[in-house]
Amino acid sequence: MADYKAAPLASLPKTLDPNEYFNLSLEYRRAEEERSALRSNLKLQYQTQLNNPHRKALIDDPALTRWMYARSHTYPHFKATSKTSLSGFLFGVLPIIGFWYLFKTDRDKKEADIKAGKCIRKFALSS
Repeated sequence: MADYKAAPLASLPKTLDPNEYFNLSLEYRRAEEERSALRSNLKLQYQTQLNNPHRKALIDDPALTRWMYARSHTYPHFKATSKTSLSGFLFGVLPIIGFWYLFKTDRDKKEADIKAGKCIRKFALSS
């Protein structure tokens, strides 16, 4: 850690900042250790369930269940913001208007050329 030199345009990562890394209070360190112990206990329980050779039931992971529920029920929790409104306009409304304008101007140009006699219709339906 002593050999680390900060880049001129980047800030020092929080994990390498001596004020954040060494000057931690005892309560903060104790809370971090408790969270780490809880995480390791949950990992151990999941690994023992996963690697059980006599397992017949599915493993219920509550975090995965919550994530799948949130992915499948996005509409009731949708909140319209300026970002979502702008992206909806850019990807929903703007392409439709753009293609309509492109096809309309191309068709009008072809009709004007046919009326002026500049373009000959190859497949005329009437004689």
